[in-house]
Amino acid sequence: MQGAVASPAVQQGVRIPLADPGLKARTPGEEFAWAVRGVAPGEDRVVPFRAHLPAAFPLFATRPRYAVRHLLKTATVPDRTVPYVYEPPRAAVNASGTSYASTPEGAFASSLRGADLTDLTVCVPLPDGLLDEPTLLATFVDYRVLVRLSVVENESLLHGSADGAVPGLLTLPEIRRGTLGDDLADSLTSAAAEVEETGGSCDGIVVHPATYWQLAKAGTLGLLGGVGITVSRTRMIPRDQALLGDFRAAATLLVPEVASIALRRGAGPDGGDLVEASTRVGLAVHLPQHFLLLSRD
Repeated sequence: MQGAVASPAVQQGVRIPLADPGLKARTPGEEFAWAVRGVAPGEDRVVPFRAHLPAAFPLFATRPRYAVRHLLKTATVPDRTVPYVYEPPRAAVNASGTSYASTPEGAFASSLRGADLTDLTVCVPLPDGLLDEPTLLATFVDYRVLVRLSVVENESLLHGSADGAVPGLLTLPEIRRGTLGDDLADSLTSAAAEVEETGGSCDGIVVHPATYWQLAKAGTLGLLGGVGITVSRTRMIPRDQALLGDFRAAATLLVPEVASIALRRGAGPDGGDLVEASTRVGLAVHLPQHFLLLSRD
């Protein structure tokens, strides 16, 4: 599996026009299976899409498991560097007073910045004989390839892309920090209140699945949902950390709707074929101080 790279996937290989490039009626897997039918031995094929492929993973529509992407607002943008407003604090964030002048946001600085775009890519070995089974091939792409691309997206949003185009939310220089204690409910509710000292509204938390299910067992998950906090669980965050924030105000996922799924003949580690899925994204972080990272001592 590859992480975020400046991938040449959308440039190399025979490009096949799609019957449904915007995925209005067919899935990415169905389009890919249609496009590679009758492919000649040794021939690569690239299937371009006007879509954000992680969002097309079918099971997101039928079960309440949220990726990091689901916490963020999303903007469809041109395929170029995207301008955005950046508002960091001028100094350390302290407790807010009872007048606007004494709030942290009363002294936020602002400037115009540009967010670069990059390709997130994953390569998955293609089982021998699957090209001859179009229905099964479509299901394999939709359910097994796209879910891996979603994992790469989670990794990139939390830790940053390899080329630095996507800043990792866990590594923002201006992020605020706190302690994740043994009492999870107390730690998270106290931290949620701390998030709101910057004027935001704590609307999301990212935790490891081990922490998520502790919260579910204790009933804390339901309490958080009842006050409008969405909890995302992913293995891409360490078990001893929790990221809280006003995700929708603080950052925007930038989606130019440039993506592809490619057949790479003989490119696997054992000389077999690969399916390579790639989707282009960017991340504009407007208010880094709206994020609070809890870690165990």
